[in-house]
Amino acid sequence: MRRYGKHTDEDDIRSRPNRKGNRPRTNIRPKHEDAAEGLVLTVDRGRLTCLVEDRVVMAMKARELGRKAAVVGDRVMLVGDLSGMKDTLARIVRIQERASVLRRTADDDDPYERVVVANADQLAIVTALADPEPRPRLIDRCLVAAYDGGLEPLLVLTKSDLAAPDELLELYGHLDIPYVVTSREELENGDAADRVRELLDGRITAFVGHSGVGKTTLVNALVPQERRRTTGHVNAVTGRGRHTTTSALALPLAGDDGWVIDTPGVRSFGLAHIDPSRVIRAFPDLEPGTADCPRACSHDEPDCALDAWVAAGHADPARLYSLRRLLATRERTEGD
Repeated sequence: MRRYGKHTDEDDIRSRPNRKGNRPRTNIRPKHEDAAEGLVLTVDRGRLTCLVEDRVVMAMKARELGRKAAVVGDRVMLVGDLSGMKDTLARIVRIQERASVLRRTADDDDPYERVVVANADQLAIVTALADPEPRPRLIDRCLVAAYDGGLEPLLVLTKSDLAAPDELLELYGHLDIPYVVTSREELENGDAADRVRELLDGRITAFVGHSGVGKTTLVNALVPQERRRTTGHVNAVTGRGRHTTTSALALPLAGDDGWVIDTPGVRSFGLAHIDPSRVIRAFPDLEPGTADCPRACSHDEPDCALDAWVAAGHADPARLYSLRRLLATRERTEGD
């Protein structure tokens, strides 16, 4: 066997030729220092529509990102053709760090979570007061997802001409959630849009709701220049509406005062990924009381320190009840 010394002649070393004629693989990735920042507006079958400055650019994810996927609301860095011209395609090479995420699973037994929206400031939970009937458990689940993901919740109650909002508002009164109540007439004449818009100015707001509650109708009233198809139909047997929004879409409010993200109607909101320790951060009056809780406390067990915290007068008992009701909804289906 030949042994090579320190001063080996290069001619003595055999080099295996690259039969494919291409460059050898490398782990070094390009830095793309000239990449431009953009906002993901919608995603459709691997193609991402992005806003780069004042241009709408079609893009695809670069292979170097691997399984990491961009979602609506993501701030991304793009290279390639950024002209926005027809039949051009840019590449997304980086996804910026997210300030917030709205996540859900298909059901509570599904370990796979997916990010629905990124970087939203606010989650508008749209619920009809009748036709279809309100589903408090679904509202609870959306609230838990908002608290977990760093979004501030907003209740938008529609169809007040069919039922009064008092009972539903009483259920959530101790959570201090801002709310707005609208009727079908107000949606038609624009009054509802004006009142809701006051709570959206300067913010990125994701809209979520059960099918048939009037979510897309409201979004169309808020952003009339980008009308989406609405359903207006609720099944008389199931009490559920038909999905008309099939993909999330970010739309700018008039006057460049904020963004609205319309999401597809949901029939379930799985919370398999939720950590109770993150939810309680939305209860600053209760969070200090968890310091003496046992490890991995569910905050609804005999040794939970929150009972003593409330008994000592540090927080309202109704707040603890509301927290436990929200956390317990992870073990119940939306229809319970």
